[in-house]
Amino acid sequence: MGRIFIVGCGDIGRRVARLAQQRQLPVAGLVRSEQGACELMALGVEPCLGHLDQPASLRLPDLGGGSVFYFAPPPGGGFSEMRVRNFLAALAPGNLPARLVYLSTSGVYGDSGDVAVDESRPAQPLTARARRRFDAEETLRAWGAQHGVTLVTLRIANIYGPGRLPVVHLQNGHPLLVESQSKPTSRVHSEDLARICLAAAEKGRPGAVFNVCDDEPCSATAYFTAVAELLGIPCPPQIPLEEARRLMKPLLFSYFIESRIMNNKKIMNDLGVELQFPRLRDGLPASLSAG
Repeated sequence: MGRIFIVGCGDIGRRVARLAQQRQLPVAGLVRSEQGACELMALGVEPCLGHLDQPASLRLPDLGGGSVFYFAPPPGGGFSEMRVRNFLAALAPGNLPARLVYLSTSGVYGDSGDVAVDESRPAQPLTARARRRFDAEETLRAWGAQHGVTLVTLRIANIYGPGRLPVVHLQNGHPLLVESQSKPTSRVHSEDLARICLAAAEKGRPGAVFNVCDDEPCSATAYFTAVAELLGIPCPPQIPLEEARRLMKPLLFSYFIESRIMNNKKIMNDLGVELQFPRLRDGLPASLSAG
C-alpha cells in the first residue's frame, strides 16, 4: 500500500497506524496542534500540522503512490462537507495518492426498518450529519474518477470498543428507551474496523462501497443493558417513547429509534475479512482493556 497518510488521528486512526506499522509501512498523520503532533511522534507516526478548516495551513507531505485514510469528522451545520473539499484542494497534481479510503456512516441509508440493507440500496440520508457524509462521498467519488485515484467508501455501523463504551451515561443513571420500542442497529468493534480499513486499501476496487458491521444487530437499549451487566452497573430505568423524546438529547434519541441493520457479506466476499468479534458478546469483554 506504500506510504500511509491518516487524516483524523483519533482512536480508529491510531489503530490503523499501529496495524500499518506492524507491516513495516511508514505512517504519517494530519493533526492540528503541537500537542497532537507530540502524541503522534510518541507513537512513531510522522506528524503533519494543518487544520482542515483553514486551507492555507494545509502543507501536505509526499503522498504520491501511497494510501490516504480520511477519518476526520465533517464540520457541524449545513449539508456540505467543506473539510473534504479543502483537503482535496491542497493536493498538488503531482502529489496524488494511489488510493483513498473514506469512513462514511450507515446513516446515509436513512431508516432501514427491519430490513438488512446491502450496498445496492440507494442512499437516502435523513439527518443533516448524514447528508454531510453523503456529500463527502459524492465529492470524493467524482474527484477519484477525475484523477484516477482509487476511492473506497466504508459505511460504518455504530462503533464500540475500548474507550468507546457508554460508561458515563450508565453511571449517571440516564434512562433508556423501553426495549420493545428501541430499534435494532448494527455495530462494529473498533479493532475489526481498523483491520477492515487496511483490507479496503489493499483489495478494494475503484469506487467500491462496503458496509462495515458485525453479524448480530441489536437495539440501543439491549446494548446499554449488556454494557451495564458487564461492568456491574445498575441498569437505568426504561421509559416509553414520548417520555424519551422529551428527556433525551436529539442525537441520543436518534440512536434508540433509528433502525440501521446492514448486510456485511461484501466485506467477507470481496475483502476476505474474518471478524474477530462477530457478535456483541464476543467484543464487549475485549472492550474493557485500555487499547
